[in-house]
Amino acid sequence: MHDHPHHDNELDEMTARVRALETILVEKGLVDPAAVDAIIDTYENKVGPRNGAAVVARAWSDPDFAAWLEEDATAAIASMGYFGRQGEHMVAVFNTAERHNLVVCTLCSCYPWPVLGLPPTWYKAPAYRSRAVREPRAVLAEFGVQLPETTEIRVWDSTAEIRYLVIPERPPGTEGLDAEALARLVRGTA
Repeated sequence: MHDHPHHDNELDEMTARVRALETILVEKGLVDPAAVDAIIDTYENKVGPRNGAAVVARAWSDPDFAAWLEEDATAAIASMGYFGRQGEHMVAVFNTAERHNLVVCTLCSCYPWPVLGLPPTWYKAPAYRSRAVREPRAVLAEFGVQLPETTEIRVWDSTAEIRYLVIPERPPGTEGLDAEALARLVRGTA
């Protein structure tokens, strides 16, 4: 690590380091640039939170889809074109006024990549993994989710066999929104 800035580089330090590493790997013939582009395209455009937002929006706006999602989430989600590694066995759990769902992988970091992308760092942290089971209400509060004491919190343990997708309650006042507008709302881009 250098302790002096490079004024001739418009890239932030991490981007510059990644670019330098990629350049070296390509020059040595260890990485195919087309393969890197394909991986980047996959994680930017084919898997991730925008897919999960579309699933949630459709569940909110299509009762038949919501019922199918509750019955067979893997098939319902795959019908939207979202499937693949880490999304083979999906279960959708629905938040209600009486129950709030929280997902954790107590052993590692099992996460539904096709609909949520790669797991965030905090999801993989031992502190989250243990506290989510022991004190889920406190963990949710740290994320800004304050629930009445009467609301049951159900903790689901994601595994290599089952990945969970929480379907939040549809916010009041969104009845006139179509699925696209609802998906933007879920993504926080409305």
